Amino acid sequence: MPYAVRAGRAVRETVSGMPREFWWLWTSTLVNRLGAFVATFMALYLTLDRGYSATYAGLVAALHGLGGVISSLGGGVMTDRLGRRPTLLIAQASTALSVALLGFVRDPVAIAGVAFLVGMASNASRPAVQAMMADIVRPEDRIRAFSLNYWAINLGFAISSMAAGFIAEVSYLAGFLIEAGMTMVCAIVVFLKLPESRPAETVKTPADTAKTPAASDGSVSLRTVLRDRRFMSVVGLSFLVAVIFQQGSVGLPVAMGEAGFTPAEYGMAIAVNGVLIVVLQIPVTRFIEHRDPRRLLIVSSVLAGYGFGLTAFAGSVGVIALTVCVWTLAEIVNAPTQTGLVVRLSPLHGRGRYQGMYTMSWSVAALVAPLMSGFVIDRFGAEWLWGMCAVVGTLAGLGYGALMRRLPEEEQPVEPDPAAPAEPAAPAESAGPAAGALRAP
Repeated sequence: MPYAVRAGRAVRETVSGMPREFWWLWTSTLVNRLGAFVATFMALYLTLDRGYSATYAGLVAALHGLGGVISSLGGGVMTDRLGRRPTLLIAQASTALSVALLGFVRDPVAIAGVAFLVGMASNASRPAVQAMMADIVRPEDRIRAFSLNYWAINLGFAISSMAAGFIAEVSYLAGFLIEAGMTMVCAIVVFLKLPESRPAETVKTPADTAKTPAASDGSVSLRTVLRDRRFMSVVGLSFLVAVIFQQGSVGLPVAMGEAGFTPAEYGMAIAVNGVLIVVLQIPVTRFIEHRDPRRLLIVSSVLAGYGFGLTAFAGSVGVIALTVCVWTLAEIVNAPTQTGLVVRLSPLHGRGRYQGMYTMSWSVAALVAPLMSGFVIDRFGAEWLWGMCAVVGTLAGLGYGALMRRLPEEEQPVEPDPAAPAEPAAPAESAGPAAGALRAP
């Protein structure tokens, strides 16, 4: 009983203090992921139901990923120019329509084109979600907020992955339409419950000007992002870490298949990843919430690299599952810490573009990782792939250690003038405790 009481108190402390808008955004994320069926059964739909080749299915997947790469930057620009709320509405409504259309098209060229549109539309909302979350959550609560959002993503994906198999047995079209409907529900939630959070005014300090000199006048462009050497270095390191984590769904199944393991055995091993994230994300968040992000990123990068590196010595499903535990722990620590770092390095009025560039690093990794892992396994063997993961993780850890010796101070918004007309939604960006008091959950 004391353990249950402590666990309940830990959960309450983890979820307490967040603004109401955060929970609506969190709900939208969860609903979105609960309905994410198409990505799970797309390859089966194209090869088994439509009769296309595996090569064609791979081409469609690549076009879907390419759409995501392009929209990462486009969604970031829209987030800063149009606002967080309009970008979310446009992206989610477009995703719903394009997913529904994908269920009805039959021509192979049309399928490939619509899959590209689905990739663009579905990925365009990510910079807006991350920027809005940074706007409405106090700086000291951001790691916790990003962890809770990451938990919702994995919980929804775990449930949708299981449901996708049952839905596909009944009707693939039903899966497309259900995902379209649930995505439209997300758009309705955004429309009804989430006001615009884009900051309207910024106080510039010498630290801000030193951080992004090209944006010292308050304007931020993609050129500003590209000229921000510190941030682009972080994007590069994020790409390296993302390539490592992609091996869980790319290199690992191929290597296990060549080693004689069955698909069911791979399924049991990789299921450990989702279960651990759902179970450990909240308690691990409490442990890392106020710790040095530099150390967390160094440790998580090295842990990810060597977690996959240990796969070279795994000869059974049980041992492989243990290696999954190692790199899953790295994933739990890295994801919210990395997103929080991106916010910390972003100018207040450039959060959309900065988050878009960060999101693009993961999208590009999703394209590069399959090509890299396949080439290395075919040419040199899986052991070389796992050794490369260990080396890349070590390099990423060293890179984070070198780049994060002096983090800049975070930007603070100007307090609104009491005589001025009220804005639709004031950003909860203040470092003071009163920032969250106006939005008690």
